[in-house]
Amino acid sequence: MNYERVFQEAIDRLHQEGRYRVFIDVLRNRGAFPNARCFAGHNGQRPIVMWCSNDYLGMGQHPKVIEAMEKALHDVGAGSGGTRNISGNTHYHLDLENELADLHGKEAALTFTSGYVSNEATLSTLAKILPGCVIFSDELNHASMIAGIRNSGAERHVFRHNDLVHLEELLAATPADKPKLIAFESVYSMDGDIAPIKEICDLADKYNAITYLDEVHAVGMYGNRGGGVADREGLMDRLTVIEGTLGKAFGVMGGYITASRTIVDVVRSYAPGFIFSTSLSPVLVAGALASVRHLKESQVERQMHQERAARLKQMLGEAGLPVMPSVSHIVPVKVGDPVRCKKISDILLVEYGIYVQPINYPTVPRGTERLRFTPSPNHSDEMMAALRDALLEIWDRLDLRLAA
Repeated sequence: MNYERVFQEAIDRLHQEGRYRVFIDVLRNRGAFPNARCFAGHNGQRPIVMWCSNDYLGMGQHPKVIEAMEKALHDVGAGSGGTRNISGNTHYHLDLENELADLHGKEAALTFTSGYVSNEATLSTLAKILPGCVIFSDELNHASMIAGIRNSGAERHVFRHNDLVHLEELLAATPADKPKLIAFESVYSMDGDIAPIKEICDLADKYNAITYLDEVHAVGMYGNRGGGVADREGLMDRLTVIEGTLGKAFGVMGGYITASRTIVDVVRSYAPGFIFSTSLSPVLVAGALASVRHLKESQVERQMHQERAARLKQMLGEAGLPVMPSVSHIVPVKVGDPVRCKKISDILLVEYGIYVQPINYPTVPRGTERLRFTPSPNHSDEMMAALRDALLEIWDRLDLRLAA
């Protein structure tokens, strides 16, 4: 067998389908988010505006975060030194976990190297520990949740997205004595819709199930202290496990779970993805800690963020661009074709200095390919107008249909 040829054909298929992923070579400008520099063909000299960053609030540029990271770097050095079990457990980690547990009103928290790892490790571990566990998973759950559920080896049922009737049908058809776990997200990041958390918790109570809520696209941005949608709706105490990230609204890196001390201890003690991974650098943890503490107290970033998201939706919608319905901060614009979606992204970057990545299958279903815009508190009306005008010109150039 010609191994190299097989691998090349796999890559060629992605190109033919318009699904080949290109990683843009950029650097952000400290203190000037969302402004950045593009190196692709410009040797770092092309100024661009970032429109697809998951650093939703710009906290990766916040003076408190940078100061905390610089202080930690000079205090303890760069790396953590190992896994949490072998020299990689620091006072920074313990402080952050206490802060996160408090944020979500839980007894304990545990940090991981990423949100992907926290989902995969926790879901796979909990289901393995519970004998005969049956998992009920929303069909639009993130790949990391799907991986954790599959790796658990547990029986699993996928319910239609946010469909409470379908979820109850599946729960009712499962023997009452079987352990049950319902896994879902609060904000679904590709469509921007929000789960009916209260109603899912009601079903969990009715059928004696535990709940696992992924709040990665909501922590920092919703609730009085940034605890997410469950915080905003006063439901955190009804959820068994709340999972979040440090790499989006908190602006740094890492993932975490919060739950009872016993559940957290089980994951800490049994999850290979946690046990055998080098822990987060204290420098990163210090930055995340500063960000969490700031957003617990400050409402300014959240309020401005919601206003900016609403403003962008309004501007693009009034221009007739096909903005997909969204009740959150996510602003998706439907293209419906992977090749054109990539082409629009390329034109925006090369000709207009606007950076947004195309979202194609398998991240979203075929035929729903889109551009996903994530306005921050720092995106001005002028930036939004420039984006709108560029999109209108490209839509006309490519003979794309505007919304009715």
